[in-house]
Amino acid sequence: MRAPRRLPRPRTLRARLTVGLVVLLAVSCAAVGLAAVVELNGFLTQRLDEQLAQVGTRFPESMEHDPPRTDHDGDEHLDTRRQATGTFGARLLDGKVTHKGLIRSGDPSADLNVDLTAGDQRRLARLPADGRPHTIQLSALHDYRVIASSGRDGDVLIVGLPLEPVEATVHRLERVAGIVFGLALVVTGVAGALWVRWSLRPLSRVAATATRVSELPLASGEVALPPRVPVSDPGSEVGRVAAAFDRMLGHVEGALTKRHASEERLRRFAADASHELRTPVASVRGHAELALLHPGPVPAEVTRALERIAAESSRMGEMVDDLLLLARLDAGRPLERRPVDLTRLVLDAVTDARAAGPGHRWTLDLPEEPVTVPGDAHRLQQVLANLLANARLHTPDGTEVTVTLAAGEGTAVLSVHDDGPGVPEDVRPGVFERFTRAEHRRRPDASGGGAGLGLSIVAAVVEAHEGSVELASEPGSTTFTVRLSTG
Repeated sequence: MRAPRRLPRPRTLRARLTVGLVVLLAVSCAAVGLAAVVELNGFLTQRLDEQLAQVGTRFPESMEHDPPRTDHDGDEHLDTRRQATGTFGARLLDGKVTHKGLIRSGDPSADLNVDLTAGDQRRLARLPADGRPHTIQLSALHDYRVIASSGRDGDVLIVGLPLEPVEATVHRLERVAGIVFGLALVVTGVAGALWVRWSLRPLSRVAATATRVSELPLASGEVALPPRVPVSDPGSEVGRVAAAFDRMLGHVEGALTKRHASEERLRRFAADASHELRTPVASVRGHAELALLHPGPVPAEVTRALERIAAESSRMGEMVDDLLLLARLDAGRPLERRPVDLTRLVLDAVTDARAAGPGHRWTLDLPEEPVTVPGDAHRLQQVLANLLANARLHTPDGTEVTVTLAAGEGTAVLSVHDDGPGVPEDVRPGVFERFTRAEHRRRPDASGGGAGLGLSIVAAVVEAHEGSVELASEPGSTTFTVRLSTG
């Protein structure tokens, strides 16, 4: 069995206020209308009871003559003097209706041919002869207000007046009230919606400003916040919200400005330090290599120390170059924008990776046609080299690495997939950040370790090419996906 569908709830504050106003007005109108209908029905019924009391039992008393008295023409007549149209009279003896009559419109005489069903007669017989008004429904005459009294002959005399005029008046009031209240609800709903919308304009401006702020890239770089919200009435609740929001934007803008200045100082420091370190690092490396070329006898310990100095200075030189590249990319320096054969770069990079990692299985999946993208060939080659080196260094021997290149609808998609142990879950969120390292099983003959800059360079270079890079990893399946525009 399907559950009943719920009515949609208003989502905005403006809609809720408008709906609430209309609902409250509808409840008030319903209460006023119900009270008016009940009061009018009671008042008219009371007037009808008073009319019944004034009429008395003269009409049913004339039925006590058996047969009813006749006029000089020999026709039977009942006493209908001062009786209103629709007056009903009946005489009951021993619980049975012996006589009945009805005064019809335009006929001063009583109509004795009133069709009463057995049920009508039982209802009449159950009426208490207490002289008080009661409401009864007769199948042929509908609702009547009747009074039953004891007669002189041990019988029961019943006189009644129709409730139809009372019901018609009440129904007319119900229709008029429904139309008037319905129009009032429509007019109030429209006017209330306009009034609420006008009253909440400052709050709408706050929401619009907040939406623009939420769409700004606040993670890094210089951020220009939108203009402040004008505060029309600082004493109102909406005005206080707008003022508080403006103060918050001021604090956020100040914090972002300080952060941007700190980032700029850090970038300049990294760029200057990297630039200044290139020369001494290269000098240390050169002197170490020169010392290793000395023809004379050199102790083994000194040779080993010189080799370590040369290796570490080479590694430090690569790190300095990476830091300098990141600093230049952060500074927004433009890259070359020339057509680059991405297929050729993939072939060369996989060839180099196969030579560096013979213990891995390298697989290529390339399209039949070459894939060309605009960009910097040297930097894109560095992206491929870093991704393949990451797969080689962080997976054990025997791991299969598959490089796939595809193109379609203005986008080139490059993916590097391996079936290694995967990236740890706690490392995945910051895998493209600088100096992020994951301790994985490496090849036994791998010397040292990376500085955690390879994937950050990948992300920075791809972003400089207006592309994107994503990671999807789980045990047994890790995929880096790079998307570049071919236009």
